[in-house]
Amino acid sequence: MTEPAYVAVDWGTSSFRLWLVDRSGQVLAERRSGEGMLAAAKAGFAGVLQSHLAATDAPAHLPVLVCGMAGAKTGWVEAGYVDTPAPLAAILKQAARVPGEARDIRILPGIAQRDAGAPDVMRGEETQLLGALGLEATGAALVCMPGTHSKWVRVTDGTVANFSTFMTGELFSVVSRETILSLAVAGADDAEDVASFKTAVKAAYEAPAFAANLLFGARARQLLFGSTPAAARETLSGTLIGAELAAGLSGSVPKAGITLIASGRLATLYQDAFDALSVTVQPIDADEAVRRGLSMAAAAIWTKQKDF
Repeated sequence: MTEPAYVAVDWGTSSFRLWLVDRSGQVLAERRSGEGMLAAAKAGFAGVLQSHLAATDAPAHLPVLVCGMAGAKTGWVEAGYVDTPAPLAAILKQAARVPGEARDIRILPGIAQRDAGAPDVMRGEETQLLGALGLEATGAALVCMPGTHSKWVRVTDGTVANFSTFMTGELFSVVSRETILSLAVAGADDAEDVASFKTAVKAAYEAPAFAANLLFGARARQLLFGSTPAAARETLSGTLIGAELAAGLSGSVPKAGITLIASGRLATLYQDAFDALSVTVQPIDADEAVRRGLSMAAAAIWTKQKDF
């Protein structure tokens, strides 16, 4: 049986993902839970991590490499930031070690954009970028990373030049649950309405200043024309994503198109959104990207081998 070499952890605000990995990068065991930073801050980061290590029978000597919100100021140990312009290689050199632990546990830094006119930060996404683009990336890339807080990142020759965060996912959650529009989506089933979604994406992309008006249209359309709850939900989603794309695509787009780092439902939604605008996309699975990024960082920290 292949021996584990290290433990990789992606510790988000509301999610926890752990992988037991061998030297070739093969995943030997996996754990997922809702014990993100917010929950772990109350329960104790060390205890949460140990419970998952025990569940995978991880040997006591295995090192652990963490990315994400565990390294935030309100997390386990503050891991700091690499400032833009930020070479992806610099991420590997600034991992913070968790003190007081018998096991070697390191947390990767985030990236900060210290621009008074456009301040921004990321944690976790830098590791996905590393895994998706690699250390020897050349040329320009425009990367879209959907999520609760979507990131649009411009990378030139392996260096993060600048990036922007859009609260698209969080806004969808709030608007669909806490506003009058919750009545429009009430009772929506799991059926997809791709046509309504794409129509909303196009409308918001072409007139992002009218996004708030377009959102209310989901309610009015239902009252006046009998639109379904599913169509209303897709209209809300498409409007918010379309407004995001209007900003994200406002600058130059590389000839290769957009690098889309996403998984699951978000990957499908954003692929449909880009298709609606006839924008070329190079898709990369987000889970694979973060695991590869953690593997590259582990190799740099604990060995001199390219494959840890």
